[in-house]
Amino acid sequence: MSEMGLKISADLGKRFPGLRVLVVHVNGVRVEREKAELQQFKEKVIEEIKQKYDLATVKDVPIFRAYRDFFWRIGTDPTKNRPAAEALIRRVLANKPLPTVNTLVDAYNLASIRTGVAMGAFDADELQGELTLRPASKGEKFLGIGMKEPIELEGNELVVSDAEKLIAIYPYRDADETKITGATKDVLLLICGAPGIEEEILRDAARVATGYITGFCGGEEKLA
Repeated sequence: MSEMGLKISADLGKRFPGLRVLVVHVNGVRVEREKAELQQFKEKVIEEIKQKYDLATVKDVPIFRAYRDFFWRIGTDPTKNRPAAEALIRRVLANKPLPTVNTLVDAYNLASIRTGVAMGAFDADELQGELTLRPASKGEKFLGIGMKEPIELEGNELVVSDAEKLIAIYPYRDADETKITGATKDVLLLICGAPGIEEEILRDAARVATGYITGFCGGEEKLA
């Protein structure tokens, strides 16, 4: 498998000059339904988050404000489609359980919670050709994880596509076709930035995420 990166379309680069996305490959993982050590670690992170944030003010934390401002600029209401890390933190603060999907998804979700950075993970063997972050075309269809039927996009959304298909609505919903499953061996991880979020913050988040993934799922990482 050749390692792939991500290209930001020229029009988006001009519209959002501070927009950065990092790509990390983690190859040779073993994905399980759950693992006791990961569950124990999850409980530790939950307690940390409850001490660190308050439900009434979490939206004003600078990194979440940067994502929210970005969402408004691309025509997405962040009170309905919340930035991924903020949404997970809100669940913790509301005493709702974090989702248990599988060991790899749970591991990078914890990294997202701890760093505040939005992330997406994809089965690399289901990807074809170069990845591109671009504006959606009106009428494009997208089937996200958990959706029963594809939705038709309005054209104001930002999407990530490979050479054949959409794999994400950026930066908050991944496609069902390329999701991480128990059969996944090689992973492509997107560390999703927004204007106002410095590259070093994204690089730190990438280090945390790959550390958690390789710690609980094995494998070796490579930054694209």
